[in-house]
Amino acid sequence: MQVPSPLISYITKMKGFKRTTPLVAPVPLDIMLTMLGTIIGITLIVLLSYKFEMPIVASFGASAVLVFGAPDAPMAQPRNVIFGHTLSAAAAVATVMMFGLTWWTPALGTALALLIMLITKTTHPPGGATALFAILSQAQPSYILTPIIAGAVILVIIGLLVNNLSPNRHYPRYWY
Repeated sequence: MQVPSPLISYITKMKGFKRTTPLVAPVPLDIMLTMLGTIIGITLIVLLSYKFEMPIVASFGASAVLVFGAPDAPMAQPRNVIFGHTLSAAAAVATVMMFGLTWWTPALGTALALLIMLITKTTHPPGGATALFAILSQAQPSYILTPIIAGAVILVIIGLLVNNLSPNRHYPRYWY
C-alpha cells in the first residue's frame, strides 16, 4: 500500500466532509427579533457617532450578525464581543503609535489583534476588522473607548434585551 505524499494529503483536506447535520433556519419570531435587535443596535451606534462626531466602524455590522443572528455562538457572547473589539482596537492603536501607517502595519496590527484574542480566549472575528480599520484610519487612543467599547457595549445590551424576548433564545449563554 502506497502512502500518499504530503502534498496530496494537504490538497485532500480541502475537499472537506459531507454535511451530517441539516441546514436549519430560525423560526419566524427569532428572525423578526434578529431584525429588530440589529436595527436598534446599529441605529444607536450611528446616533452616538453623529452626536459625538466619531467614526462608524463597519465591523459592528458583523458583530450584529453574530449577536442577533447567532446568539448561541461562542464568539457572540458578551465577553468575546466586548473584549474582542477592545483588545483588537488597543493592539491596532499601539501598532499605529509605534510604527505609523505603512504598507505592512495593517497586516501586523490585524495579526497582533488575532494573537491577543486567541491568547485571552476572546476571539470575535469582527475584531480583526476593528483592528484593520483602526490602523488604516490611524486611530488615536480615544478610539478604544469611543467608538469601540461604547459600540460593543451597546450591541451586548441590546442583545440582552432583544434576544431574551424569544422563548427559543437565552443570551448570553455565559458571561466568561
